[in-house]
Amino acid sequence: MRRFDGRGGAEPPLLTLRDTPDNPAPPGGTLVAAGTRDDCTLRVATWQPTSRTCRGTVTLLQGRAEFIEKYYETIRDLRARGFAVVAFDWRGQGESDRRVDDPHKGHVARFDDYRLDLLAVADMVLAGMPQPHLCLAHSMGGCIALTGALDGWLPFRRLVTVAPMLSIRMIRAPAAASLLARGLDRLGFGSRYIPFGKPVSIATNPYPGNRLCRDPARYARNAAAARQVGAGAVGDPTIAWLAGAFRAMARLRDPRAAPRITLPTLIVAAGADPVCGTAVTERFAARLKAGHILVLPDSRHEILSERDAIRQDFWAAFDAFMPGSALPTPAEVERHAAPVPV
Repeated sequence: MRRFDGRGGAEPPLLTLRDTPDNPAPPGGTLVAAGTRDDCTLRVATWQPTSRTCRGTVTLLQGRAEFIEKYYETIRDLRARGFAVVAFDWRGQGESDRRVDDPHKGHVARFDDYRLDLLAVADMVLAGMPQPHLCLAHSMGGCIALTGALDGWLPFRRLVTVAPMLSIRMIRAPAAASLLARGLDRLGFGSRYIPFGKPVSIATNPYPGNRLCRDPARYARNAAAARQVGAGAVGDPTIAWLAGAFRAMARLRDPRAAPRITLPTLIVAAGADPVCGTAVTERFAARLKAGHILVLPDSRHEILSERDAIRQDFWAAFDAFMPGSALPTPAEVERHAAPVPV
């Protein structure tokens, strides 16, 4: 276990990065506590690249129920490519603040709160990191990033999103589930688990039949990390989280949404994804004006934890898309694309 001081002050929070034998924390990390405008404290970690030159900073946006420790291998890969890295836990998971008494609940009152988290990290941490600022987002993190790109507040120059959450395949009747979740949320049951929900992390389920990856060694590594962080690897979501997720996904699936995104975007989807619907993601990507999609046929949901051959294909696409020098802002892209008046 590695211990770091927080932001300073009278009694700074004691933050940690946890190790397991197969998953040591990358050396040289710095942990700070970032406070949001609604008084939520987030665990944030930063690393500098291992190379002599720096190509910029990549911020990792986790999926639901994830935590910094799960991304150690990805952090090492990014640092070796010359990138500084910012990683943080969303509110309600990892070592960041909870707004409910049960720390195992994957809860957020509304999805807009995730915007507060990201903007706090951008203001307090990312502002001091090397340019250009780039983003690698997974699953729920991809949904949040694409929403930010749509609304124009995402603080990055380029986005790679892996298996973004635009639909949830595990729900058999999504329309009915959406109505039920919204109704229960309005009735005041938002902080309760979804029906039949449990406080057990999906990452600790047995490997056979799992939905996440086909690499048994990486799956076991992630399961050990989840057990090590305890309640940081939260269990099932709450009703409010599910209602917010349905709203966010429906908004992005609106055919008018994707064409309005001007941020350069690469979507890497999993062809054998049993968690998020790849066909829905492909339809969304087809409408993007400043992005494209790569589908990795044999991958399950967690591409970054997949077998070496799949990961190599991902990193080849990432390397081709992510630059090593400053990029024009989305506003500049839009301005240059506008017709010249005559």
